[in-house]
Amino acid sequence: MAIRLTKPWQMLNNDTVRHLPGQLGVFELAGRDGRVILIGYAGGRSLFGLRSAVEEAWHATNDATQFRHEVTMQYLSRYKELLMLHVADHGALPIHNHDAPSTFGRLSPA
Repeated sequence: MAIRLTKPWQMLNNDTVRHLPGQLGVFELAGRDGRVILIGYAGGRSLFGLRSAVEEAWHATNDATQFRHEVTMQYLSRYKELLMLHVADHGALPIHNHDAPSTFGRLSPA
């Protein structure tokens, strides 16, 4: 299993969001340039799983145009792992993750 999300980007629109599963998981939103601007998750309190979590995050950002997701029951651990990976790769959190946990470990991917 790859540590990074490897699924291809999908265009972010009402039709693609409507067809997302109502399951737990993680997702990344990106701008036109493919740069990740938000990493999020659909947890146990997400009303319709990934469908509602991605839609809510999309409407909270003005510049997201594409997304990718992963269904996982370990959504919180995977979410933190993706945040750590982003910091390791880019030196900072994505611009819309200002509400991310303030403490998490370090990841040194090869």
